[in-house]
Amino acid sequence: MGAVRRPGAYVCGIDAAMDVIGGRWKVLILWALDERPYRFGELRRQVPGVTEKVLTSHLRELEQDGIVHREVYDEVPPRVEYSLTPRGVALNEALAPLGAWGRENVFPGAEADAAPS
Repeated sequence: MGAVRRPGAYVCGIDAAMDVIGGRWKVLILWALDERPYRFGELRRQVPGVTEKVLTSHLRELEQDGIVHREVYDEVPPRVEYSLTPRGVALNEALAPLGAWGRENVFPGAEADAAPS
């Protein structure tokens, strides 16, 4: 289960959800992980513009919130993969209508290029 960042401070469900996905890159990280599990470097390439520091920070927060799973494989060299938890999949499903709205109203023409999100 995820850590509650502002216990008792939420005024509605959207406020609570935005506390989890707030930040410039978190939704893009979720979108990328919806495709498949990624190693850190692969994920960084899927989210152009994000710095290593910010990606690390956001992945840690999403892991604490129970949205992202971090799998460490006992190999040499070490291998770490990030994937969505069932909670993360449900969050992406909840964000899909927002993505559809953005494609329809803000980013016309993207429907043909975009996978369902």
